[in-house]
Amino acid sequence: MTTKTFDLAQFLNQQHLCESLTIKEIQTLLEYTELVEYKKGDVITDIGEVGDAIYFVVSGETALVFEERGSEMEIGRMTEGELVGEMSFFDRQPRLLRMRVASDNTQLMRLSRVMYDRLRVEHPYLAVVFLEHAIISLDHLVRRVSSDEMSLSRYVYGRGGKR
Repeated sequence: MTTKTFDLAQFLNQQHLCESLTIKEIQTLLEYTELVEYKKGDVITDIGEVGDAIYFVVSGETALVFEERGSEMEIGRMTEGELVGEMSFFDRQPRLLRMRVASDNTQLMRLSRVMYDRLRVEHPYLAVVFLEHAIISLDHLVRRVSSDEMSLSRYVYGRGGKR
């Protein structure tokens, strides 16, 4: 085991994704993933692509952006400990948003579809843990976007919310 892998295992041991896993199970999960590093501004996935991987944010931030008439509008951010890219990964529909790196030295743990399929067969418990974390990450994103939308609506229409 390399030092980098051991450090990543220790990091994951402290994350919600792995709170019910042993260090050995975390190390097994790491065998199915790869650690990828990005610079600020890099595009991780683009609009129209079908998700072939799901990502866990190890460090840094990713921005989810919508493009309209050549300009981008940020919809949300995913930070350390959250999964990103799960919607298109699981429903196999083209992405509606671009995933762009929002901070320097962003590290993501990438789980490809091929490796996820192997994980489901070889270690179903680990696949279920990953799936549950995907649901939680989606919930966090939806709640943040909903909260932002409510705040904007209150600002535009006042506290009563009448249009």
